[in-house]
Formats: sequence, C-alpha cells, structure tokens
Amino acid sequence: MTYREKLMNRITSSGSRLCVGIDPRPSVHADVADVRRTCVKLIDETAQYAAAFKPNIAYFEAMGVEGYKLLEELLGQIWGTRVPVILDAKRGDIGTTQEHYAEAYFEKWDVDAVTLSPYMGYDSVEPFLGFPGKGVYLLGVTSNKGAADIETQVLAGEEKRQVHQLVGDMAMKEPEQIGLVVGLTNASKSVLKTIPDVPLLIPGLGAQGGDLSALANEKARKAPWVVNVSRGILYNEPDRSFAEKAEDYAGQIRVVIEGNAE
Repeated sequence: MTYREKLMNRITSSGSRLCVGIDPRPSVHADVADVRRTCVKLIDETAQYAAAFKPNIAYFEAMGVEGYKLLEELLGQIWGTRVPVILDAKRGDIGTTQEHYAEAYFEKWDVDAVTLSPYMGYDSVEPFLGFPGKGVYLLGVTSNKGAADIETQVLAGEEKRQVHQLVGDMAMKEPEQIGLVVGLTNASKSVLKTIPDVPLLIPGLGAQGGDLSALANEKARKAPWVVNVSRGILYNEPDRSFAEKAEDYAGQIRVVIEGNAE
C-alpha cells in the first residue's frame, strides 16, 4: 500500500481531514515528565478525530536526549492507534546526509511521512523515495510571511510561474510518494490553482489564523489532503478538553469543504 493510499483510507475511515500537530513548548511545562503527560493525553483524546498526527521534531530536540526518548515513546503510542504519522523535520541536505535521515525516520522510527526542504534540488529528495509505503511533503507555499521572499517569487519567462511551482514539478515526478506543504494563510485561490493534485499538508488553521474558506473548492482533488492544527488544540482554550477541540476543528473542516456536518 502506498502512503497516499494509507492516508486516504484513514481519511475515509475517520471521516476527518484533521491533522493533529504535536508541538509541545518545553517552556510551558514544569519538566519533561509534564510534557509527557500532556502529549500522552493529547494523543489518547484526539486519535478518533485524527486523519494524521504530526509531531514537530524541533520541540523534542529542544529537550535534548530526553526529548528524543519522549518522541520515540509517543511514536509507539501513536502506532497503537493506527493513525498515520507525519514527522515534521523539514530536512534538506546533500544526498548522503539525507540517506541517513531517511534511514533514521523510516527504518528506526517507522514514521509514515516526513517534511523536507527541496531547495537543494531533487537529488536531495530522492534518498527518501526508496522506502515502499512511505511519503514525503516538500515545502511548497508555507504559512509564514517569508514565503514571499522565495516561494512566491515570479520566475523569468512568459508563463510567469512562481518558484513554488518548480517544487510542484518535483512532486509530480512521484505523486504516490511526494506531496506538498501549502500554508493556509498563503493559500489564495490563485495559489491553489497552481498546486498539482498531490497529497497536501495544510498548516495554518487555529493559532496562525488561516481561513478555511480558501479550501472550499478543493473537494475535487483526488489526492488526500489534511489540515493541521497544533497550538489551537494543545494550548488554546485550556478550559476545553483536547477531544472537544479536535472534534470542533474536524467539524469545521468538514462543513467548509464538504458542505455538511456529517
């Protein structure tokens, strides 16, 4: 089974396109044990609403060796839920280094997909493509203001293509394995028209203030896509449970995209 098929199956079985981000801020918690308790509870409460989980490796690296141990522990918990894991690592390096990143993430940690920076070229992506059933997401149009510095710059030529469209061309070389990151805050209708029909990871909903209505016409896409919420579930509205917030976000996505609450 390809990664694309696995994610689509999960979307169908869960009835959700919500990707639950796992971005624990060490400064918010008393210690690593408190981070562990919070993340274990997050996974336990939101699994039924999650099309995917997306742990961001940076927040675990900030806790040092204990953070890496915690990430491995949480991955084990997620495997028990059978929800696909997208590791948010944004790695981008020369081929031999990428080979070792790929081995670490796909063989040692057995995640289903990983985010990559494609700006060293396609040969920096290829080491991740030799793993059946695994996927990668290339940074296309990200959710930060700096996306305008490179990603949406217009290339020379009559077609007036943007830099991110070159990344889209890379994705189309292996559309069963390669998807794109498209930030909701920068996902205008004109941008979405240029995004190929490959798996999409769409951050920016929740704390970043992305507008779901931008995706209202994207139901026709055949490739699976998910909308990520991290802080909006983990830290916003602390008086509400993780389950309540996840259910709410999953419902918001469903209503806007499919036009109903079922």
